[in-house]
Amino acid sequence: MSENSTNQVSISTERTLELRSLFNKKLMENFEKNNARNLDLSLIWKETNDLRELYSQLDDLKKCLDSFRPLSENEVEMLNDYFDIEYTYHSNKIEGNTLTKNETNLVINKGITVSGKTLIEHFEAVNHKEAIDYIRELVENNSDFSKMDLLNIHQLILKSIKPKDAGRYRMQDVEITGSRHTPPPHFLVNDLMEEYFRFYEENKNTIHPVELSAEMHERLVTIHPFIDGNGRTSRLIMNIILLKNGYPITIIDSEERYRQEYYDSLELAQIGEDVNKERFKILVAKKVKDMMFKYINLLSSNNNEDRLTKGGYFFERIKEIL
Repeated sequence: MSENSTNQVSISTERTLELRSLFNKKLMENFEKNNARNLDLSLIWKETNDLRELYSQLDDLKKCLDSFRPLSENEVEMLNDYFDIEYTYHSNKIEGNTLTKNETNLVINKGITVSGKTLIEHFEAVNHKEAIDYIRELVENNSDFSKMDLLNIHQLILKSIKPKDAGRYRMQDVEITGSRHTPPPHFLVNDLMEEYFRFYEENKNTIHPVELSAEMHERLVTIHPFIDGNGRTSRLIMNIILLKNGYPITIIDSEERYRQEYYDSLELAQIGEDVNKERFKILVAKKVKDMMFKYINLLSSNNNEDRLTKGGYFFERIKEIL
């Protein structure tokens, strides 16, 4: 599924327009009182650490997002332009890239060379954006996720940086600095990756897609099949699964406290202290929920004439706070 995948709940045009009017008034009040541009959607979809409840909330939020679909070309372009830079910046920063968000934008969209930053950091930004474009194309073409796709994504991530290793499983053992997890020896990688894709095929239609995205992320980075680029690649695979199931691209925040929670929850799953991987799955589910809030807030504030009758289910769901 793409940004324009639909699974809509029917609300009458008259009701949608009535609720949108109340919504716009509430937005104006919020801005005048608190200088806030969005409503606090956590008043409806409350904070929780219960996975079942999180997945239920995500199902409901997806219905809200679907009620704005199909998106206009301008909306798709606006969302992609904003979140692709955001995603590239955070995913690269997690791995040590020092480009700021603004510098990342200049490198990708203007082709500008940033003084004081390495050539590799520039390549990492451009490569990551190309990889995002690639996964979107896969989803638009309704292609299933395969080994070839994984290798192609990794090739895009490492091209011009480590071309001999790009798109190839590692042929040597590796260690992860600062981690209690030791990746499996290189001679097991092929078999483990076959098992990885078997898991995907057996579970892609049976477990919640957000849980599946977390599983495929954690399993890939635990196997660590590549010499470099495992983190970026695993986050892209997570997002293929989310996009295919109608969820937005989801960003793991690179700010220190969030990054440390990301590392810690992954490590607990990897070393077996969190056997069910619950902490990591909760983290991913919450990140998806955050992105759903951001997408819905952006779409609901679009008052262009051709969009006024969109979002009926969302406005109906939040009527108690309007």
